[in-house]
Amino acid sequence: MPLEAPLAPVSERVAELNARHAHHSATKVLEHALTDPIVGQTALVSSFGADSVVLLHMVSVIDRATPVLFLDTEMLFPETLDYQRNLAAKLGLEVQIIQPDRNQTFLKDPNNRLHAHNPDACCDMRKSLPLTRSLEPFDAWITGRKRFQGGQRAALEFFEADGEIRIKINPLAHWSPRDISDYMENNRLPRHPLVAKGFPSIGCAPCTTRVAEGEDLRAGRWRGQGKTECGIHFETGRIKRTEEARLWV
Repeated sequence: MPLEAPLAPVSERVAELNARHAHHSATKVLEHALTDPIVGQTALVSSFGADSVVLLHMVSVIDRATPVLFLDTEMLFPETLDYQRNLAAKLGLEVQIIQPDRNQTFLKDPNNRLHAHNPDACCDMRKSLPLTRSLEPFDAWITGRKRFQGGQRAALEFFEADGEIRIKINPLAHWSPRDISDYMENNRLPRHPLVAKGFPSIGCAPCTTRVAEGEDLRAGRWRGQGKTECGIHFETGRIKRTEEARLWV
């Protein structure tokens, strides 16, 4: 039996995929991403946050055998954990729960207060490092990032290079808040219970606050700390870590 040909470099595959799917819908992008051999083995990484149900539902319809990775930082809202269990059961998804290394949390954050004085190091230990380990078997991963969220996300493409060894797939890159809402309503999907309580973007409990009317949707994340992302980014297949996180280690 002939051996499978190795995949082309990530940058070449990303350019080809974006050219091929430039004008496709989110569902078509996701469908092709899960079946196109040049993408490779793919997982959906989900926070089971405010908008997560959209991609989770799409995956359940297209291919519910797709691996779903859920990062339980052990600092999440109880509502998020309940939502994750209930939604996975409702959609028939097999969810792999990823948690931080207990030895590291015991040594580096025994009182669960690291987030208060070094949030980058906390995200590094509880999110970036566990995700890196869990993604090792995969050639690509699906995210729920969207252009309207602004910041580093404002110029998102459907496909992007995640270092030199993996592709990041953003099927909802061009969706608006109205698109999200319409999809949920049309498919009668349950919202995260905290959305109705003023949390349009939901992360770890100590680092997420309510958002006032007129504020940016992500204004409640790391409020007052000059931080907008958790640090789940990669550079040549390795975590792109802040200087604060490096010093902490």
